[in-house]
Amino acid sequence: MKKEPRAFYQTQIEEHTQRLQQLKKQLAVSSTIRLFVFLAACLGIYLVFGNTAAILGIVIVGAILFIILVNRHSGLQYERDLQKALIALNETELEVLHRAFHHLPDGAEYSNDSHAFSQDIDLFGRGSFFQYLNRTALKSGSDYLATLLKSNDTDAILLKQKAIQELGEKASWRQNFSAVGSLVKTEVSPNRVMNWLSNYTAFTPSWITWVSTVFSVLSVAGIAAYFLGFLSGYWVVGWFFLGLAISGRYVKQVNKLSQHSSKIQSTFEQFYKLISEIESESFSATLLQHKKERILQKKEKASSTLKQFAKQLDALDQRNNMLVGIFANGFLLRDILVSHRIENWIIRHGQQVGDWFEVISFFDAYNSLGNYAFNHQDHSFPELSTTVQLQAKGAGHPLLFPETMVRNDFNIAEEEFFIVTGANMAGKSTFLRTVSLLIVMGNVGLPVCAKSATYKPIKLITSMRTTDSLTDDESYFFSELKRLKFIVEQLKNERYFIILDEILKGTNSTDKAIGSRKFVEKLVAGNSTGIIATHDLSLCEVANSLDEVKNYYFGAEIIDDELHFDYTLKKGICQNMNASFLLKKMNIVD
Repeated sequence: MKKEPRAFYQTQIEEHTQRLQQLKKQLAVSSTIRLFVFLAACLGIYLVFGNTAAILGIVIVGAILFIILVNRHSGLQYERDLQKALIALNETELEVLHRAFHHLPDGAEYSNDSHAFSQDIDLFGRGSFFQYLNRTALKSGSDYLATLLKSNDTDAILLKQKAIQELGEKASWRQNFSAVGSLVKTEVSPNRVMNWLSNYTAFTPSWITWVSTVFSVLSVAGIAAYFLGFLSGYWVVGWFFLGLAISGRYVKQVNKLSQHSSKIQSTFEQFYKLISEIESESFSATLLQHKKERILQKKEKASSTLKQFAKQLDALDQRNNMLVGIFANGFLLRDILVSHRIENWIIRHGQQVGDWFEVISFFDAYNSLGNYAFNHQDHSFPELSTTVQLQAKGAGHPLLFPETMVRNDFNIAEEEFFIVTGANMAGKSTFLRTVSLLIVMGNVGLPVCAKSATYKPIKLITSMRTTDSLTDDESYFFSELKRLKFIVEQLKNERYFIILDEILKGTNSTDKAIGSRKFVEKLVAGNSTGIIATHDLSLCEVANSLDEVKNYYFGAEIIDDELHFDYTLKKGICQNMNASFLLKKMNIVD
């Protein structure tokens, strides 16, 4: 990654702002031309007023020109909106680099009290890692990203790392994909779209294609004969009403289809553009290649197939236009023909849509991971090991300001436990969350906030923020016991890295000391690995009888009647606690 993030984003803002100004000028010219065509048509009708054939000719030609100009104007508007989205994306990145990210979606809906770790390590919610990381443009992409973070999946980490590294280097492509995705305005979720496609029942007759073709040819011939004076207008009008009668037979079914299609048209309109972005980009990472292969077809590109469907949905939506809805149905049987084409598409491709949507969601989610890698080029991708459980040099929490962050080195061997003591506010909880997040990020394939890291892939489980429940009529202590039981049960089936913060807080100190020691002994006997933070110094005595347990601490010093922390992990047991000092310092006690 050779591009410096801040310089890249600033350059992008300047380039897209310049392009936006050009588009605004083009839109102004386009609006003027449309107005001129409309006025010219009105003038032409005025000049030939009384000549029915000439008036109809002007109306038809004017309508065709106007539709062409409207489509061109819509294209310019889309390009303008895309440039605005790209500017907003780059402005957001500059803000986030300065840790101003609390206005972004926080993912609070993904929080789960019973999850193995998400509730304890600020993974979701205001000020969370998800809020800092997430740049997804689609709801389905956001869901996919949240699932990745919570999955505890330790498989194929090298493949994930390669995919994230490659996407990190494709900054312009990522941004364009996200900008296109941000313009998607969906009324219906992808899951509901796929469910509708799977359960759709066709109503149009198989003969409608050739009947419509013959009917349309005869309509054009009749209109031409009328203008040339070979056919009476009564025949044209009668033929027109015959077409309306045929169309009217299916109007209820067409209306129902139109109600559904109008809600999903925008989804397909934008999703084919996202698929096109994936198709047009080459990838070397195996994981990205495999995902791209799922959208490749032998005969036609998936983007072309989706675009075709989007156009058909849009064509049906145009029936609300009086010119299309009445005249096209009367002369061309348009509604039935368009509905038939939509139904044929659903029959041929409906089952593939789920795969295409999943690939779009994957790239939307992985773009966030690639964006993180690009923004944090000082982070390191963990080296995988079969012997070292977790070793890091210069590790810190990624949400802290780099300028003031205190980094720590640590090496936790497999089936080894750290008991960490320390004064209040000395850094124990931050350290626990740093290690937890390092494991989560490593398993996802992200670079971690450390100068270097080596680890043996392992799942994470924590107990740091147990709460009581008035709804379930549970005491705090009982809730904590349930959490500890959950951990023990999980350890029967999987290897876990366990992180605990002040266990058994809901009971008296003597009972807590005895219970905590027995629980640590059980964890060690179960060949697990982890960290326990505690204020109970008696728990540190376990290290005297168990070689697997090591004591570490975060200290504090009182210098010139002021409390000082260095936030540095040290071997040993903390000897300086600060509760009494703080109570006196804040004039709470004498």
